[in-house]
Amino acid sequence: MTDKHLIYSGKAKDLYQTDQAGILKMVYKNQATAGNGAKKEEIPGKGALNQAITQLIFTYLADRGIPTHLVEVLNAREELVKAADMFPLEVVFRNYAAGSFVKRLGVDKGTEIPGGVLEFFYKADALNDPFINDENIRFLQAATEGELQEIKRLTRQINALLVDLFKQAGLILVDFKLEFGRTADGAIVLADEFSPDNARLWDIETKESFDKDIFRNDEGDMIPFYEAVLSRLEAVTQA
Repeated sequence: MTDKHLIYSGKAKDLYQTDQAGILKMVYKNQATAGNGAKKEEIPGKGALNQAITQLIFTYLADRGIPTHLVEVLNAREELVKAADMFPLEVVFRNYAAGSFVKRLGVDKGTEIPGGVLEFFYKADALNDPFINDENIRFLQAATEGELQEIKRLTRQINALLVDLFKQAGLILVDFKLEFGRTADGAIVLADEFSPDNARLWDIETKESFDKDIFRNDEGDMIPFYEAVLSRLEAVTQA
């Protein structure tokens, strides 16, 4: 399969056209960012770890009825994905209070949220990806009512599946960010990635972070923790 040209370059991944209709090539970068790109650093090995974790998670979810954009893994940092018209939304699900939720609502970090909270943020770098509600989404025509409800349903189903998976791996799924897209046939699919870059994971016993907060907060080398997440998940899913 031949790459045609770069069609999107993001903070963590690049997307290329291919010679196959409806299929794109996604390449994971080694770049780590925080503060909406204000802090950047090249971290060797990060892209391969994020792809491996995403592949494991997406495969686990697909086997349980969650549609994803993943088609085929090509190598350590490259994969083929279904082309999708991405919703301009970051879908955040929170099981415990952390990050901006703590600052916004003045609650204690680590407070459990019964039933969880689903939030939307508008993907617009110039606006710092603002928090928005359902009525904002309708006004912006970012999704139809039916699409919005399907995104919510899928997100809660994904949360239920992954809370259990990470618990088996000795980790608490604190919160996570998802992105969804609409394929040419109108199907809504989970896209982008699922890795410690876009999920907070705490050790069940120590409550130590195994995610990008290590980088955000200058707490040392993130790679050993990402490697531990992958090895723990592999031990659970391959048992």
